[in-house]
Amino acid sequence: MAKTVLTVDDSASIRQMVAFTLKSSGYTVIEAEDGQAGLDKAKASKVDLVLTDQNMPKMDGLMLIKTLRSLPQYKATPILMLTTESGDAMKAQGKSAGATGWLVKPFDPQKLLEVVKKVIG
Repeated sequence: MAKTVLTVDDSASIRQMVAFTLKSSGYTVIEAEDGQAGLDKAKASKVDLVLTDQNMPKMDGLMLIKTLRSLPQYKATPILMLTTESGDAMKAQGKSAGATGWLVKPFDPQKLLEVVKKVIG
């Protein structure tokens, strides 16, 4: 059965690129346009991986990660930040919030697939 990835980003073009890249490798993709929508969709269906942007309206990536980590079903789910933020301070905040890993935009589709395969197979 295909693994499901939730991609959360306020940029439609980024969501499309992520979805296209993952779907072409056999993953199922659920898209959300901000942290709140991402949280709602994560609660509505079990996902194997969450890919989230940091800077979004309604709820940013760090808040989304913290909130997901507080839910029993997402304690151990891999969560990757996909963001333009590449500073060490932001990475440290991501780690302490519970992020599994970090990808910087603009992303390389091949690298995205390698990381996704590494964390969920």
